Amino acid sequence: MAIRPLVILPDRKLRLVSEPVGPITDEVKALAADMLETMYDAPGIGLAAIQIGVPKRIVVIDLAKNPEERSPMVLVDPEITWISEEKRVHEEGCLSIPEYYEEVERPDRIRVRYRDLAGETVETEADGILATCIQHEVDHLNGVLFVDYLSRLKRSRVLKKFEKAAKRESEDA
Repeated sequence: MAIRPLVILPDRKLRLVSEPVGPITDEVKALAADMLETMYDAPGIGLAAIQIGVPKRIVVIDLAKNPEERSPMVLVDPEITWISEEKRVHEEGCLSIPEYYEEVERPDRIRVRYRDLAGETVETEADGILATCIQHEVDHLNGVLFVDYLSRLKRSRVLKKFEKAAKRESEDA
């Protein structure tokens, strides 16, 4: 397992639509392990493969706050098959948009179908923070960021902030 570097806004990779994973190989399992280690190190509660530069449809999630209570989920080729009409507002952040948080409204409950690392198809319902996290990470697989749900003004401000930071960093390099 290895901690991989995170892709940070405004990197264009974050706008790529990720490709299906295909067969569950040792390489896919190693990628999932690296993703979990990277997510825990950050620290975060979810990570899509594109956030470490791999355009594959794989997501890892773990809502546990305490390392002793970890309960990692690996979703391979996840697909949201149903969303509730009821909405929920939750403050979201993103490891690819560090130290920026904003309230986002999303469906409160969802149904998701995915494959686990054994290759088995799983279909489950989620609500609350888990539903929010799954939607956030599946959005990444489709090139969508949580800031895309903000007003045009807020989105413009955060994009400019990260573009300036990236420019400064490249000038210092």
